[in-house]
Amino acid sequence: MSFVITPQSPIADWLSDLDASLERSKGFFAGHPIALDLSAVQLTPSEIAQLVSKLEERKIRVLGIEGVEVSEGAERLPPILRGGRGSQDTAPPELDSEADKPVKKKQEPASLIIESPVRSGQSVVYIDGDVTILGSVGSGAEIIAGGSIHVYGTLRGQAMAGATGNPRARIFCHRFEAELLAIGAYYKTADEIEESLRRGPAQAWLDGKTLRISAIN
Repeated sequence: MSFVITPQSPIADWLSDLDASLERSKGFFAGHPIALDLSAVQLTPSEIAQLVSKLEERKIRVLGIEGVEVSEGAERLPPILRGGRGSQDTAPPELDSEADKPVKKKQEPASLIIESPVRSGQSVVYIDGDVTILGSVGSGAEIIAGGSIHVYGTLRGQAMAGATGNPRARIFCHRFEAELLAIGAYYKTADEIEESLRRGPAQAWLDGKTLRISAIN
């Protein structure tokens, strides 16, 4: 079981955001192997090796790399993963057309779309924004998002939104059969959730320090 992280350009800014997230959630990746999805960036083999080294300095162990074709210099990199989860084509941020103004553009909220089902034992982690699952989430599977979680199938496993401390994050699912729901530090297990909410569409959100769950009509 591995987590997936998806760097964004520019890498220096992404690492700064990662450091801020790790500061709020110390030990978040501790003990977990990581898959590095590079489909959203264009990096040379040496730049990939440097990124892997910087992640190792943050105690993030990269198990393998996906979303990239590497030929030369591949012997210095973690193995290339193939046949895994589908990767999303992400265009790099547009450059400011007014080159004479060194103003950094505000980036739009990031999101990750998973087109295939998340099976039992699999774990998806995306701390940069929302996670959308177009299929179902199996029992024993785990979805962790820095933003909200949207499941267009059945949610049977664990869903943890707002992992970086976003109190406005929500969880939505088409059919609710979850084992655990959490937003930030607040969670409810299956035995704490009303039976009447099961097997139908539902949403979860934070009301102050209380995790609320309701049906979606």
